Amino acid sequence: MNRNDSEPTRLVVLVSGSGTNLQALIDASQDPGFGAQIVAVGADRPDIEGLRRAERHGIPTFVLPLRDFEDRPAWDAALTEAVAQFDPEIVVLAGFMKLAGPAFLAQFGGRTLNTHPALSPSFPGMHGPRDALEYGVKVTGATLFVVDAGVDTGPIVAQTVVDVLDTDDVETLHERIKTNERAMLVEWVGKLARNSFHIDGRRVVLGRPLGTSTKELA
Repeated sequence: MNRNDSEPTRLVVLVSGSGTNLQALIDASQDPGFGAQIVAVGADRPDIEGLRRAERHGIPTFVLPLRDFEDRPAWDAALTEAVAQFDPEIVVLAGFMKLAGPAFLAQFGGRTLNTHPALSPSFPGMHGPRDALEYGVKVTGATLFVVDAGVDTGPIVAQTVVDVLDTDDVETLHERIKTNERAMLVEWVGKLARNSFHIDGRRVVLGRPLGTSTKELA
């Protein structure tokens, strides 16, 4: 990704629930030094707190429930079109509970971010904290990654580590993971927004590829 340093990076954030990660990004983006502006918030469910958070801050919203479409490819195409209308440089899935489909990845692959409440590649899927606790690991955490066609399998941007305590249950462990996850998300969305970045194999690297000019990337 390349960006115009004179303007904040345009973010579209997708949510499915309460939007606590969204709120953290909204709060961070109030600082001009953060380098990013949330230009829209989309959801796959109506009447959720995440949408209300955006509306309270005057951020445009859109809602595309899967049930309103004939099938998932039709929904994926509509989601792609809705996001594209806001011309984002980065898309953030902040608790968005749907997998990105082929149409979406064809347009926004390589610049869509998501988090997972485990240290990838361990414990992918919906129950990372539970699976880590049941396995008996001593540390777990959260992963920020660039979305690909798999489930929590994309190139890793950053990770944060959380100790697993003997007294933990799934809820207490997950709450501590979410605190670290939120801080990591804000830190690294800011870093990626303020810098060019590219993917080299499975590594997400700040800066332009060697031998590539600004004009070539524009």
